[in-house]
Amino acid sequence: MTTPERFEALSNGLVDGVRERDGLIGLVLLGSASEQARSRRDEWSDHDFFALIEQGRGREIRLDLSWLPDQERIVLTAREGEIGFVAVYDDGHVFEFAFSEAGELDGAVAGDASVVVDDERGTTAALIDGARRRAAELDRFDPANDARLVLVKLLIGVGRVRRGERLNGGLFIRQWAVQLLVRTIRARESGRSTSLRDVIDPMRRFEQDYPDWAAEIADALSAPEEEAARALFEMLRRLEPGWLDFPSTAADAVAARLGWE
Repeated sequence: MTTPERFEALSNGLVDGVRERDGLIGLVLLGSASEQARSRRDEWSDHDFFALIEQGRGREIRLDLSWLPDQERIVLTAREGEIGFVAVYDDGHVFEFAFSEAGELDGAVAGDASVVVDDERGTTAALIDGARRRAAELDRFDPANDARLVLVKLLIGVGRVRRGERLNGGLFIRQWAVQLLVRTIRARESGRSTSLRDVIDPMRRFEQDYPDWAAEIADALSAPEEEAARALFEMLRRLEPGWLDFPSTAADAVAARLGWE
């Protein structure tokens, strides 16, 4: 369990570590680690952040994680891609972070973010300004297209399950179709979204904004793959009445192909 005191101590330790390590020029605390989202923190909150390396020194510095706080309590570190890292402490607290030069984060997106270390040129602040603009541009839904994609993922997923590929088919149903259905619901019932909404990941805190839909989706996902798929399909069709752009003909075709008429 991460207490508020422990969380703050780790944040302060990150600031000290970045400031003291030669070659590091910036630190951005993201999500619930940021000052703006402090009220969302609970015992399961982790630290998401960007740690920025001086231009041209990424290869030299990237493998050195000695600047992370409480080194003696780290039980695991791992890489996720070229610039992504995770660290886990002995109390279960998690760091997830990008450790890179600013140019390597040109396509990054960010919502809540606190720049706590920066260089004289404001490299880190400029990076976050761009990341916030990109997040705002991405925070737009196309519900008709998302609904069409729900149908595609369910059709492919059920087909693969029937072929015997339950793991792969299950990904189409339980992950991709669900993500697209959530996007569709958020778009069609946008008035129910609150300030808790994550502008980057529509799945985050969906339960708080749409508890009825969330409970129904969760119940569906506890069923076997094809039952789950049909339940998601029926939820999608409940959005159809009065929606002129709903892909009704395609939904009928998917139902016919799968024998769900």
